[in-house]
Amino acid sequence: MPGLDLEAMIQRFRDRAEAVKSRPLPPVGGDERQFFIRQAQNDFQDFAIIGDATATVEDGFLVLRVDLRPADQRS
Repeated sequence: MPGLDLEAMIQRFRDRAEAVKSRPLPPVGGDERQFFIRQAQNDFQDFAIIGDATATVEDGFLVLRVDLRPADQRS
């Protein structure tokens, strides 16, 4: 697909995952703090999963392949 740099796209997700890890907590407490922490954990997980993907375009579809097996079971 012209103009779509798959490796650059995957790298942006890796960068976003790293940015979430270094995101400072805002000066909030209680329920708002817990919400912020949960959201950061979800953001990191989502960005990291895409960041670990192998991307291809097959028959006009963007295919992201993510190996969810434990590291010791990967080929």
